[in-house]
Amino acid sequence: MAIAAKICGLNDAAGLDAALRHGARMIGFNGFPASPRYVVPEQLAGLAQRVPDHVERVGVMVDPDDATLETWVRAGRLSIVQLHGNEPVARVEAVRERFGVKVMKVIRIAEAADLDGVAAYEPVADWLMFDAKPPREATRPGGNAVAFDWRLLAGRTWQRPWLLAGGLDVGNVKEAATLTGARFVDVSSGVESRPGVKDPALIRAFLETVRDLI
Repeated sequence: MAIAAKICGLNDAAGLDAALRHGARMIGFNGFPASPRYVVPEQLAGLAQRVPDHVERVGVMVDPDDATLETWVRAGRLSIVQLHGNEPVARVEAVRERFGVKVMKVIRIAEAADLDGVAAYEPVADWLMFDAKPPREATRPGGNAVAFDWRLLAGRTWQRPWLLAGGLDVGNVKEAATLTGARFVDVSSGVESRPGVKDPALIRAFLETVRDLI
C-alpha cells in the first residue's frame, strides 16, 4: 500500500492545485498568525472551495479559542482541526464535540519521554501527528524544518491513525517512513522555495516519491 501525504501550509492557488493534481490526501491551511504560511479567513474560504470533498481540509490551529475555531471551521469547511499547541486532553475532546469535526492532536517530540502522554489523547483524538519539538529560538510550534530522532517511533503502534511530520522532504521521506513505519506523512517547509512560498515542482516531486514507497 502506498504511503499517503498531507501538504500543509498552502496559501495560494498554484501550490494548492499542484498538491491536488499529484495526489495529496490532506490539504492543510495555517491559522497561526505568526506563521509565514498564515491565511486570513477570506483567503481560506477561497482556497477551500478548490478542494474536492474526497480530500481532507485541515485547519492548523495553535491553542485556538472557540470564536476563532467557529470562523475557521465555517470559512474552510474544515473536515479536520489540527491542534498544534498545548491543548490538554479535555480541550481536544471539547473541540471535537462542539464543532462536529475530526480532531488531529500534534505530539511534539525530542526524546522518548515525550511519548508518555500519547495514550491519554487516543480516546479523544481522531488522528495523531508526531512532529519535532521546535528549537528554543523558534517563533512557531511547527513548520521549522526540524526533524526528531525517527527511531523513537520504531516498532510502536497506536490506537489511532497517525502522521509523521518534522523536517521531511523528498530526500529523506523514504528513510523516515522506513524507520518509523509511517503510512501517512506531512510536509510543509520541505516543499518551499523559501518560508511560506510553496514550490509546485517540489510538491510534485515529494508526492511522486511518496506514491512510490511501499
